[in-house]
Amino acid sequence: MELGPTIPFAPNSRSPEPAFEILHADGAALRLFSAKVEQLFSGAQWAEGPVWFGDQRSLIWSDIPMNRMLRWDEATGHVGVFRSPSNNSNGLARDRSGRLLACEHLTRRVTRTEYDGSITVLADSFDGKPLNSPNDITTDAAGNVWFTDPPFGIHGDWEGAPATPQLPHGVYRVDAASGRVEMVIDDLQGSNGLAFSPDGRVLYVIESRATPHRLIWAWDHEAGRLSNRRRVVDAGGPGALDGMAVDVRGNLWCGFGSNGEAGVDAAALDGVRIYAPDGRAIAHIHLPERCANLCFGGTRMNRVFMASTHSLYALYVNVRGAV
Repeated sequence: MELGPTIPFAPNSRSPEPAFEILHADGAALRLFSAKVEQLFSGAQWAEGPVWFGDQRSLIWSDIPMNRMLRWDEATGHVGVFRSPSNNSNGLARDRSGRLLACEHLTRRVTRTEYDGSITVLADSFDGKPLNSPNDITTDAAGNVWFTDPPFGIHGDWEGAPATPQLPHGVYRVDAASGRVEMVIDDLQGSNGLAFSPDGRVLYVIESRATPHRLIWAWDHEAGRLSNRRRVVDAGGPGALDGMAVDVRGNLWCGFGSNGEAGVDAAALDGVRIYAPDGRAIAHIHLPERCANLCFGGTRMNRVFMASTHSLYALYVNVRGAV
């Protein structure tokens, strides 16, 4: 398997894990005393979009510039290529029937992999115009598919192919029954990670190009309709948000790093920032690389898998991911 840069990593022998920084007393309840950050793989060019397949005891994630999906096997620890080419896939998810959903930069579409391996296109345009480059994806309890569509994959040849955007940095909903594609949010700059609260009543979306700070917005959600927009998180001047996952307590686990501001210790920001439902930063998992996206998995859904630049990291925590 062709590899990109590999990052040396040595697990910490101290307990509790020093990389799990408590920022607020509420964050201490999420940390397991003896659990350690593990590096499961290194050698990607830009790791993104992890999704857990419990029935296969495996994790699939995207290596966007290398135009492939990778698969880590929990039973053996083996990493292999799951799909190549992947059309520069980014965000991945499973639908309510267990099928793989993928955001593809190169083809500027959202697809579903059927049980026989065939590909169904769920969305590739809106209002007669091509999508930008679908980025992240999730589903609601009714099976509707939601995805973000910033232009990151059409900026050049690194993560897709150059093109001129014709649509806003939208957030879309694909109706499970009719297949109708609807733009539900059209006024964000760099719509990125998105996730639902555990009860499905709140949709969170990261605005990763908001200025001066990166933000997380929340909307009340009912039957596919959004209302009552409010700002939940301001990442602060140097902080940058990317993808996210939600645990059963409603905490937001966000890929985190520097926004490139001069004079900032970027290494101190790399990792995962955890916010309480009310927006308080309560913990930070420090990693050797910037984390782009993450998901919960493992037999009890209490293991966080973190796709971080060149590597895949994992950590057992004291909470389960929301389904």
